Amino acid sequence: MILSDFDLEGFINDKRLIVEPFKKEIIRENGLDMRLSNEVARHNPKRGADFVIDPSDPETLKEEYVLEKNVKEIILQPKEQVLLSTMEFVGLPDNLIGFVELRSTWARHGLFMPPTIIDAGFAGTVTLEVFNSSKFAILLRPEVRFAHVIFATTLNRVRNAYKGTYLNQREIFLPKKL
Repeated sequence: MILSDFDLEGFINDKRLIVEPFKKEIIRENGLDMRLSNEVARHNPKRGADFVIDPSDPETLKEEYVLEKNVKEIILQPKEQVLLSTMEFVGLPDNLIGFVELRSTWARHGLFMPPTIIDAGFAGTVTLEVFNSSKFAILLRPEVRFAHVIFATTLNRVRNAYKGTYLNQREIFLPKKL
């Protein structure tokens, strides 16, 4: 079952779904709008076009991104891919999952974001992978509504709630070794 605005308010008020910081206006008809944090991870400018990322080698992963914190604005250059994060920390119970998508207004400007799943039992901010497909630079500002999450209940509680690497993250979490 997908949660409606009424259901979401109940889950949040009853502390079954944690959203911090919370503002009532992020509740939509059938989901929550998540806002951007004030950080961005960009590909390391010291790496040239010949650099090969090996997802199984932690040494190459350490130098893949450069993290910028406390930014006032984020300018995505044409054809640039970055990691962003939600401002909101979410905590899901063991019978609730979230489907994260880019808000359509941003897609209409040329941004792409692959769908992300928030697993049952996850707690943390959500790292977003974003690509600017436009021929123009696009300006983003912290606290703008950027992603939309649709929440659905599972038929039963999951046996193995999320316990992975990204649990309780409070900022952009860079890719881990495969």
